[in-house]
Amino acid sequence: MKKVEAIVKPFKLDDVKDALGELEISGMTVSEVKGYGRQQGHSELYRGAEYVVDFLPKIKIEVIVKDDEVKAVTEAIAKAARTGKIGDGKIFVSPIEEVIRIRTEESGEEAV
Repeated sequence: MKKVEAIVKPFKLDDVKDALGELEISGMTVSEVKGYGRQQGHSELYRGAEYVVDFLPKIKIEVIVKDDEVKAVTEAIAKAARTGKIGDGKIFVSPIEEVIRIRTEESGEEAV
């Protein structure tokens, strides 16, 4: 099993959710996060004063999938989240040792 984490622009969340729904991905965790990458934030003007916005609002999506679903999931997320502009985000894939469903005590892929 793998954990796929995607950091995307907030307005792309529904597009990513729909794309994962088409793949019949049954669950995900979504968090509001802040951060920056190569763009290093940006400057804004408010009431005549310029200030720097260091951390930009993003959405972090976490999905646990079977090994054979990773490629389809990452491609669907990338396609749905892409705007072609700087700050589109990143996708991280990492191994999962074990999953346990608390209610039924199922473990492994059955718990996903």
